Amino acid sequence: MRPTANKPTSTNADDWVTSRGEKSDTPTIVVTEKMKRLTIDIAEDLHRNIKRECATQGINIADVVRELLNEWVQKQVKS
Repeated sequence: MRPTANKPTSTNADDWVTSRGEKSDTPTIVVTEKMKRLTIDIAEDLHRNIKRECATQGINIADVVRELLNEWVQKQVKS
């Protein structure tokens, strides 16, 4: 599943982050299986860049990470 790339109403990433709690038309991904939390440490610069890009594209960091991990696992299974 690919995260939706809804453009935020504002071009300012900070505005988007502050308004993310407001009701929006962004589709919510419904999870049908039990979820487990994964915690990783990454460099501050990398986190800032990821957060900015996700905010600019109107997507969720967790959705991007889940997609990348899923693609990696699928590639390993095919190897």
